[in-house]
Amino acid sequence: MTRTRRKFLQTGAAALAGSCLAGSTLSNGPALAGESAAGTNCLDYSRSFIFGTAPFNNVRFWVESRTTIFDDQGGTSTVYYQCASCKSENTFGEKDLFLADNYDFLPILGGGYWLIFRRPAQISDRHRTTRKAEEVWGEPRMLLHDVAEVTPLDTFEKIRDATAAGLPLVTQTEIRNEQTGLRAVIECPSKTMNISLDKNMYQVDTGPIAFPDLAKRCDPQIDCLSIAFIVFNAPHFADFIIEQPTPIIEDGQEKYKVYHFSSPFSLPAKNVVLAVGKM
Repeated sequence: MTRTRRKFLQTGAAALAGSCLAGSTLSNGPALAGESAAGTNCLDYSRSFIFGTAPFNNVRFWVESRTTIFDDQGGTSTVYYQCASCKSENTFGEKDLFLADNYDFLPILGGGYWLIFRRPAQISDRHRTTRKAEEVWGEPRMLLHDVAEVTPLDTFEKIRDATAAGLPLVTQTEIRNEQTGLRAVIECPSKTMNISLDKNMYQVDTGPIAFPDLAKRCDPQIDCLSIAFIVFNAPHFADFIIEQPTPIIEDGQEKYKVYHFSSPFSLPAKNVVLAVGKM
């Protein structure tokens, strides 16, 4: 189903209220950085991996982003790790290692499940697959590292200077849905940072990330996640665009559909930019 900004507004997904996660009693997730660096943490994305333990493939996935969903009604939280994508392959074959009918492959782990996305050229009923974690590559082995030191960048000047200095940047975006009592922090390394010296503005553009649809409660919860990109240039809102079946229009008529990032929408949010290390 195509997700549009209007739909999110109608379902209440945009009814957010910014709040700092620092000091929350909920565990297993990142705290959104506040005015002070005290308690601030983020993953070291250069050294964080998830391993399979099955004898047929001790696969190692690079962790590309982290989404923590907080259930304020139940007082719980669950962390989801989105791993880097690869292509479908004839794993450990003697030749022809890429499958001829190829697709993008991207896994997300959390809450005891793998959510696996396969994106072929045509619409497929295998686009999303949810399976218990141990059934895929054996019980996952987590090798995760927090960075040793984080500096919150709360002004344009700090963001500008950290960008120019070549420091690794990580962003945290908090969104909330008042109707369901769910909120989430989406954390990811900033792959592209735009800096306008003329306008004194920055703009983060990065992805893919695991975007949570907080307007509904899924069972298992991991099924609320979609692959998305995030953009923001201010602390109070973020724009998202989700990978989904997208119609191809020619001469005013829908010819077919493909998987593509489409129907961008904007949500109120609380955004923080972090520099890894000292300024």
